[in-house]
Amino acid sequence: MPTAAITYKVKPGFEEEIAEIFADFKRAGSPIMRDDSGKEIGRIQATALFIKDDRMVRFIRFDGTLDDVARHMAAQEGVKEAERRLAAYLAEPRDTSTVEGFLTYFRNSTMRCLSELSVDSLPPEILAKL
Repeated sequence: MPTAAITYKVKPGFEEEIAEIFADFKRAGSPIMRDDSGKEIGRIQATALFIKDDRMVRFIRFDGTLDDVARHMAAQEGVKEAERRLAAYLAEPRDTSTVEGFLTYFRNSTMRCLSELSVDSLPPEILAKL
């Protein structure tokens, strides 16, 4: 199951204001991602958001593709509201008002994964010893 890290360059000194935006965050109606015909194509398993100084990083664990995640998130009202509120604190403005803009931002801001280890990736013989 892949994990993506999406980075945001924010204006330093606004950590508390940005924290308030996400304290009020409205979760997605469903973690299930669907294609245009309604068929399930993936699922968001978990998200986490971290901030320090001028850098914010969102981690997303999912089944499916990152483009599917971006499309799903771009359609969520809570995400749209958070994006509108966050705009004032971004060091680099971006347009996420459309699905294509959201996809472009995700593609351009995804950090390269150097290593991802989890219990799921352990060989059965190791798991049996735990």
